[in-house]
Amino acid sequence: MTYEERIQNVSVIGAAGKMGSGILLLTALEMTDLSLLPENKEKTFVLNAIDVSPEGLSGLMKYLREQVRKTAEKKIVWLRKMYATRDDLVENYDIINEYIFDALNIVRPVSTISAAYASNIIFEAVSENRALKVKLLSDIDNHNSNNPWYFTNTSSVPIGLIEDEANLKGRVIGFHFYNPPAVQRLVELIKTDNTLVEVVEFSHLYAKKLRKIIVPSNDFAGFIGNGHFMRDALHGMNEAQALATEKNIPLYKAIYIINKVTQDYLVRPMGIFQLIDYVGIDVVQFILGVMNPFFKDEDLHSELLDKMMLQGTKGGQMSSGAQKDGFLKYKGARVTSVWDIHKQEYVDIDKFQEECNEMMGNMPDSAVDWKSIIRNKNKDTLLSGFFNDLKSSENLGAKTAISYGKKSMEIANKLVADQVAQEVDHVNTVMLTGFFHAYGPVNNFFE
Repeated sequence: MTYEERIQNVSVIGAAGKMGSGILLLTALEMTDLSLLPENKEKTFVLNAIDVSPEGLSGLMKYLREQVRKTAEKKIVWLRKMYATRDDLVENYDIINEYIFDALNIVRPVSTISAAYASNIIFEAVSENRALKVKLLSDIDNHNSNNPWYFTNTSSVPIGLIEDEANLKGRVIGFHFYNPPAVQRLVELIKTDNTLVEVVEFSHLYAKKLRKIIVPSNDFAGFIGNGHFMRDALHGMNEAQALATEKNIPLYKAIYIINKVTQDYLVRPMGIFQLIDYVGIDVVQFILGVMNPFFKDEDLHSELLDKMMLQGTKGGQMSSGAQKDGFLKYKGARVTSVWDIHKQEYVDIDKFQEECNEMMGNMPDSAVDWKSIIRNKNKDTLLSGFFNDLKSSENLGAKTAISYGKKSMEIANKLVADQVAQEVDHVNTVMLTGFFHAYGPVNNFFE
């Protein structure tokens, strides 16, 4: 079966979710573009958008319409060539509307899993629930005579377990998009010892057509991305608690300091507590729970997260993409307050920001910010100068940053030593591309 034949009938499970909607959009665009090629004019392309929420599916179709329009506007020259034989399509808006019609005509929004029984490719993007994933994929496989291939978007569940428990015999692969899939260029590819060569080859071709960067990860819970992020987050939370005890300050002040250090001093797009909020405190807690049983030499658990969950402070994002309050309270993109876990209320940073900044000390004149450095051609030189100045400083902020940078490097190197990542460059690529860091965790800056 050729690539075009394989992708003629595809299903996305969890299509109305944050990840599923992006996967569906990318696949709809790829299928629509293929359908417009002269050699495919007589072929029928079907993309089943499967989700249990009718309301979610309704919102999904609106999202698709908007995003397909934006895509069409960007490639109007190519679309003019594809629709060149259509005399009824004269103006650009005619062509754009036709492309939207063709794309949405491929998508079949449904709330029953049986729609996947005729598909050749199934993308699974439900929650990080191993039992649910196995149940859904087993059900499809028991009713689908095509021997379909399964692409699971799990970010933490070992693929081999899904393969064994759903009895998929080499026809499942981890194809982990990063959020949001339509924007993020990174995909972690995780195969098992049994994964068919053809499945791997298709994965690479599909990713290439979507202009994604593939990084291979070995089949360990959490893989590379969460393997690093979850441990980095645990370290950040532990550092905040240790700092609060050492300096005899409320925990919310320590959280503010560690968040500022990890953003400003380590030159990251977000501080670690803001990143936890962005992913969702509930999601981080759940993923740690998925990963923890697989690592006997460490405890991947946070009592601080447990307390936040008990107090109903979960973070995450609204359907609009706006940030929900978690460890930090937000007004737009600006942090305004920090959660006081003891009084169970937010404390305005205006009340303690100056005190905390004085505790951290002044940053050196060589300081750089993430936004200005990320695409600077002299990035490495500027970062090296800044971190050298931090290493020579006795300020709390500088010492905390250097210690944190070394821990981040230690986590990355352990992923390689434990054979989660095949090489250091793979860890660096994941953090650079998937997390938008300005530099990889393994570097010469903190030696």
